Amino acid sequence: MIVARYLSLAVPLLALLAAARVDRSRAGVDRSRAGRAGALLAFLATGIGIAALDEVARRTGWYTFTPVQGSYRGLPVDLWIGWAVLWGPLPVLLRRSLPLPVALGLLLWVDAVAMPALHPLVRLGPDWLVGELVGLLVVALPAQLLGRWCADRRHLAARTLLQVGVFTALLLWFVPSLAFEVGDGSWATVTELPRPVLLLLAQVALVLAAPALAAVREFVTHGGGTPYPWDPPVRLVTTGPYAYLANPMQTCAVALVLLTAALTRSSALVLAAVVAVAFSVAVARPHEEHDLADRHGDAWRAYRRQVRNWWPRGRPYHVGPAAVLFLDDACGPCAATWRFVARRRPVGLLVRPAAEADGVLWRAAYIDGGRSERGVAAVARALGHLHLGWAVVGWILRLPGVGWLAQLVTDAMITPPHPAGPRGGRCPAPSSASWTAPSPPSVRTVSPVCPPAPSPRPPG
Repeated sequence: MIVARYLSLAVPLLALLAAARVDRSRAGVDRSRAGRAGALLAFLATGIGIAALDEVARRTGWYTFTPVQGSYRGLPVDLWIGWAVLWGPLPVLLRRSLPLPVALGLLLWVDAVAMPALHPLVRLGPDWLVGELVGLLVVALPAQLLGRWCADRRHLAARTLLQVGVFTALLLWFVPSLAFEVGDGSWATVTELPRPVLLLLAQVALVLAAPALAAVREFVTHGGGTPYPWDPPVRLVTTGPYAYLANPMQTCAVALVLLTAALTRSSALVLAAVVAVAFSVAVARPHEEHDLADRHGDAWRAYRRQVRNWWPRGRPYHVGPAAVLFLDDACGPCAATWRFVARRRPVGLLVRPAAEADGVLWRAAYIDGGRSERGVAAVARALGHLHLGWAVVGWILRLPGVGWLAQLVTDAMITPPHPAGPRGGRCPAPSSASWTAPSPPSVRTVSPVCPPAPSPRPPG
């Protein structure tokens, strides 16, 4: 059994070193570095995924492990690491020689041979092949997609979504579970709460997570990159949550960990949050600031002089041309929105009547440097130009699902889509238009170039 454990760790690690050498010889320095970054991310994804798969396997009877020294919740750590290497970084580094279907087929074959051979360390149930297929589809396949897309810088939105899934599982499941295993606390204190309390706590967690999710979106849409430190944005991002705080993702992550610690009564998890902050301040921050100063120069330095790491600004930081919010001044709800925004003296935002738009607008429009939003999303973006409180409301409104629901309610009960602009008509009352009316046709939006003139006086 001891020899089997050594081989389960040594063989995948030796194969990984050989694969890294092959990848380095076939690719340049930059591509080799990107390949290692993708391999590391795939290792993280498979490590977390295998731990979760083991929890399911114990309950379904797919397989179990003989109790041995050096285990995490019954899973031998050496076998866990070797398995994660085999399913994650190894095929990523060999991606030029191993297409994804071939890699998954080889992984299935290796596991089908190795797992019975590891008896009695591994005790297989009658349906263990079902667990194997589930693991390949739910753990290995997403990890391979994530690692390969990251290594080759492909499918930005999809790889970012997978990264968010991995980091969420790490933050809200794996780290707390590890803290409970080595320290105190338990999920039982959460699962025993009444449903209304759980619903309220979920809403609190959503509010705490909204700035981080909005920051991820800014990385993708404005920066052309991801939250992964070795797959960063290519452009400096100072919009969205970054107009208020220099590290919104880390701040939200620590807040969520502390919330989890309070709910699970885990002092070990509080210690984990403290260690994370210390690591960020002492290790990650100097490296990050040096890298950003090298890549973005004076723009980064000017930004950091105005925006702090852990304490947000009350009003947003803004440089460059102002964004524009187009509203129909002949529409009552739109005019009320105009007055609401104008009275709060938005920073870096001009509010214009829809008649000045270069084309017919069916909903409110927000234009910023060639990027545009429509309807509730446009107003939500405008809220980010007011102050931190309203910015958080705007970030929540732009969350997937929340924005769709808010737009549906707005169209049905507040103001339905209607033509406004140079050739537009009058705003119909909500009662005179059915929410089941067909969607308006796509129209050309206004040019992003806007003169830096003050906004017209709001109607009314």
